[in-house]
Amino acid sequence: MDEDCTVYKTMEYLSKKWSLIILLEIYRGKYNQKRYSEIKNKIPNISPKILSSRLKELEKEGIINKKIDTSTFPVKCEYSLTGSGEDIINIIKNIKNWSLKWKIKNQICEEKNCKDCDL
Repeated sequence: MDEDCTVYKTMEYLSKKWSLIILLEIYRGKYNQKRYSEIKNKIPNISPKILSSRLKELEKEGIINKKIDTSTFPVKCEYSLTGSGEDIINIIKNIKNWSLKWKIKNQICEEKNCKDCDL
């Protein structure tokens, strides 16, 4: 691995299993933030340990924000995309378009914006 390569450095955290899916789930829906439990419910096969780990990594990289509200009980924690995270959503949409063009036939996916998708 070339340690000076920008792509290699970026893929060290973006290519980890579930990272892009987590970002997509934070992006989806009406609101611009999601609680841990909402993300976990949308990705049933992810373990709680891995989800927590990925959220911490994405926050450390400045891709998501974590907002903690201690005025409620239980404490409320919400995750949202930063500007950097929103730019990665465009990359995810490009991956979707590439896949629809070359690999997967999915009429429903083709017609829906990822923000509004509940697949």
